[in-house]
Amino acid sequence: MSHQHFTPAVGLHELVTVVRAPSVCLSGGDGQISAGGAQGFYDSDRRILSRLQVEVADATVIPVGRSHGGGEAVFSSQVWPDGDASSDASVSLHRRRTVRPGGLTERLEFVNRGTGPVGVRLLVRCGSDLAPMGRVRAGADYVPVASEADGSWVRWSDGGQEVVLTADREPEEIRCEDGGAVVAFRVVISAESTWSVTLSASPSGTERAGADRSALFGQAPTGGPPVFRASAQPRDPVLAKLVGHSLEDLDGMLLTDPFDPADLFLAAGSPWYFTLFGRDALWSAALLLPLGTRLAAGTLRTLARRQGTRLRPQRDEQPGKILHEVRRETLRVADVVIPPVYYGTIDATALWVRLLHDAWRAGMPADEVAALLPHLRAALRWIAECGDADGDGLLEYRPSAHDGLANQGWKDSAEGVRWADGRFAEAPLALCEVQAYAYAAAVQGADILDAFGLSIADHWREWAARLRERFRRSYWLSDAYGPYPAIALDAGKRPVDGATSNMAHVLGTGLLTSEESALVANRLAQPDLDCGYGLRTLSETSRAFNPLSYHCGSVWPHDTAIAVLGLAAEGHHTVACSLAQGVVAAAEHFEYRLPELYGVPGGDGGLLLAYPTACRPQAWAAAGAVAIAGYLEGRASYGVDARRTTPPEDGLRSTR
Repeated sequence: MSHQHFTPAVGLHELVTVVRAPSVCLSGGDGQISAGGAQGFYDSDRRILSRLQVEVADATVIPVGRSHGGGEAVFSSQVWPDGDASSDASVSLHRRRTVRPGGLTERLEFVNRGTGPVGVRLLVRCGSDLAPMGRVRAGADYVPVASEADGSWVRWSDGGQEVVLTADREPEEIRCEDGGAVVAFRVVISAESTWSVTLSASPSGTERAGADRSALFGQAPTGGPPVFRASAQPRDPVLAKLVGHSLEDLDGMLLTDPFDPADLFLAAGSPWYFTLFGRDALWSAALLLPLGTRLAAGTLRTLARRQGTRLRPQRDEQPGKILHEVRRETLRVADVVIPPVYYGTIDATALWVRLLHDAWRAGMPADEVAALLPHLRAALRWIAECGDADGDGLLEYRPSAHDGLANQGWKDSAEGVRWADGRFAEAPLALCEVQAYAYAAAVQGADILDAFGLSIADHWREWAARLRERFRRSYWLSDAYGPYPAIALDAGKRPVDGATSNMAHVLGTGLLTSEESALVANRLAQPDLDCGYGLRTLSETSRAFNPLSYHCGSVWPHDTAIAVLGLAAEGHHTVACSLAQGVVAAAEHFEYRLPELYGVPGGDGGLLLAYPTACRPQAWAAAGAVAIAGYLEGRASYGVDARRTTPPEDGLRSTR
């Protein structure tokens, strides 16, 4: 996914996140939403509220605990009114936050357990900048929008987007000041009773109503059958916690296609990516296929409706190509400009074909598969034609003609592809995993075409066989640990040295022989890549290694999950279990909500570092956690305690 850096006031890992797509609220650990940084209530890529601070003017307030999950959070404090010298507070304040798609509710409840009445003054300081997500992510200065107030509401508007904050109880006073407002309540709590007020914020306005309909992804419908249906909870309590938290987050990140609200897909991640990303949505659905095909089918159709139909260089669109991302408006961060509908990805098209095949094999109804056959044929043509721009039989990407993404594989930051000596690899680049995805797409696409009586299947098998031989001749390198596939071929068709996690994505695709797969498994098992908390994106021996870089040495849970499933498919369970156990150990550090990525420095200290701007939750991190837990639970079902021992190399070969 597209990523640009900024320096937040507080790392996202230190904030409390409450999610219900397409909305999310980020606050401090005490529940306060403070202006500046990334805190705020967001809806559909806009910050709707940037400040919501609760104060008790004539009392001492001490936070004592919080809980959150399932679209809600509760922040509790003890309150000592001025003049109360008792050691135990008799008054508690509970702040219950509920996020729903398109709205935020805060119920403030005082509880008096004392024997006499208590009076305090409650102040709510609120403000909004109505900032697009791109401005927030870029670290732009906070510029508040002027507020208006009347009766029991406060309003902010920039002429297009607006938000209204209301209270269900008449305030004593509302003052507009410093670009925000102060809403004051006189609170009197009788002995052994409660007092409460509920605040609600909802966005509206012409921009929201008039935006491109294809980008206005809505909430998942409620009341129907569950999207994620696990056949059984893991017996291991740690795995059960990890699966429970991950499925809860995934449920909160479901979005619908406005062209058919029955079709669901997963938003990529909170808070930066509450929208459709082709690669992320496809991998997330693929990792969750053991739980059913509904998500996969909705993802496939949502992307098929937006499949490229013509050449439009300004957004990298080509006929048959699956898009990279969709936004409400152009995203401008530093020197990168992403148009609202952007196709700058080299791998999403092949991943779409693979998901269609895997969903079909997993039970997606034949008529639904048949309806997507024209899109399948268009995708295969793109892979063999536009994807192979120079006609050498391999798929490569070159820099965009405009200010789009420099790299267009999953490691899409500008520094994502490096030589072992630290130099940047020169595009056009032919990534190793993209060749594997394309090979699998051609073979699996041919299987679908055969099954539906289309006679062109053999053409795609022959095309795949030629790609397989080119890969074998061109990609293999060796270092001190042994042979491995290069991350890419550069502009001069030279294999880029330096071991990376990309090679793990080649496993399980059919591109490699069993002997070659064993070499890859051996290379992944070495300590420069297997760091004890998962798979590093880049070898610790590389000059470009930085454990807290985005793609040059960090650990991504989804990346490790793909490696685990690929190793399992090839029968290399010792390495698969080691990597899987590492991610579970990391999840315990992150309270069972895995972030987008994290860092593990070199050495034997076992230190785990948070990446300050990592999405948390993130769809493919949560989906990867479910896949890893399913794999380990499956190993345990064969009489092996997969979380704590090294299993034999036989037994379960694949969880997909």
